[in-house]
Amino acid sequence: MSVIAFIPARGGSKSIPEKNIKSFCGKPLIFWNLQELQNSNVDRIIVATDCKKIKDIVLSFNLQKVEVYDRKKENAQDISSTESVILEYIKAEDLNSKDVFMLVQATSPFTQSSHFDEGLELFKNYDSVLSCCQSKRFYWERNGKPINYDIFNRPRRQDFQGSLVENGAFYISSVKDIKKSKNRISRNIGMYQMPEYTFTEIDDPEDWIVAESIMKKKILTNINIDFSKIKIFLSDVDGVMTDAGMYYTENGDEFKKFCTYDGMGMQLLQKSGVKVGMLTTEDRDLNRRRAKKLALDFDYHGAKDKLQIVKELCERENITLCEVAYIGDDVNCFELLSNVGIAACPNNAVKRIKSIPNIIHLQKNGGEGVVREFVELILS
Repeated sequence: MSVIAFIPARGGSKSIPEKNIKSFCGKPLIFWNLQELQNSNVDRIIVATDCKKIKDIVLSFNLQKVEVYDRKKENAQDISSTESVILEYIKAEDLNSKDVFMLVQATSPFTQSSHFDEGLELFKNYDSVLSCCQSKRFYWERNGKPINYDIFNRPRRQDFQGSLVENGAFYISSVKDIKKSKNRISRNIGMYQMPEYTFTEIDDPEDWIVAESIMKKKILTNINIDFSKIKIFLSDVDGVMTDAGMYYTENGDEFKKFCTYDGMGMQLLQKSGVKVGMLTTEDRDLNRRRAKKLALDFDYHGAKDKLQIVKELCERENITLCEVAYIGDDVNCFELLSNVGIAACPNNAVKRIKSIPNIIHLQKNGGEGVVREFVELILS
C-alpha cells in the first residue's frame, strides 16, 4: 500500500494566467505544497499537468518524491472536473485499490507537512477525510432565513462555535472508494480542522494579494535559518557583485561597476571568522584586481564546474558543503546553489535560480549591495 499525493496543475488558468507557477512569496505557487509534501509521510507526489512549462519548473525543484503525469487534454479544459483527471490517472497507472489517495490543491499554499501527516493519521479512523477550518461568520439563505444562528439570540463571537468550511487544502480517500463513488470523498467522512487563516484559496487576483500577506505573516516568519554553521562564504561576480552590465569606453576598454558595500560586507564576515571568496565563470583581470583589493581568501576565475571546485575546496578546508553559503543569479550557478548549505539570489535573478528549493530571495538587485544584504542576514 502506498500513500499518493496528487496535485492537478493545468496550464490554462484564466483568472490568473499561469497561476500554478506564478511567483508567490518568491517561489512558484506550486512549490510550497510540493516542499511540504516532500517532508511529509506520503510516498509519492504526482503533479498532473498538460503544460510543458509547468512540468519543467516542477522537475527543476529536484524533489525526490515528485513525479509528473502528462494528463490528457480533454481532462484539462475549463469545464473539466478534478475528478476526471483523478480517475484518468488511477486508470492509467492501474493503482492498487488499497492505496491511499490524497488530492492536494496548489491554490491552498498554507498547508504544512504536519497538516498532511495529521490528516493521514485521522484517515485511519474514517473512509475519507477533508480539510476544513472554523468560520465564525453568520450565514443566510437567499430567502432571508438565517442558516447558523438565531437572530433573536445573537451570540458573541467568542461564544459562537461557527461552522466548519472546506478550505480546499486536501482530501483523502482510498483508491477503491474513489473508483466506486467517482468522487474524491465518500462514505464516513472525517473532518480535519486547520487554522482559520487557511480559509483563503487563490482563485482571483484579489485573493493573491491577501494570500501573500497571510503567508508572510503566518508561515514564513516561522522559518528559522541557522547561519552559525557557515565556514565559507562565496559569491558569483557578474549579476551579483556587479549589475551584470558590460561597459566600454570609446577606446574599447571594458569596465564594471562594483558596490563598495559588498566589499565591506565580506570584510565583516572575515572578522567574524568566516572565509570569503568570489567564484566566476569569467576569466578577466579586472575581477582579479577586485579580489586582490578586497584581500579575499579565495578567488576562482574561468570556473566552468563551480560545484566541483567548491567540493574540492571543502576537502582542503576539511568542511562539508553544508557549511558553505553561496549567492548566484544565473543558470551556471544552479548546481552549486542546489547543493550548498545556504543559498541566496538577488531579486533580479533568473526564474530557474529563484525556483531552487529553500533559496533565500534577497530584496536588492545585483550590483546594488545584495552581497551586503546576504552578509547582514548571516551576521544578524
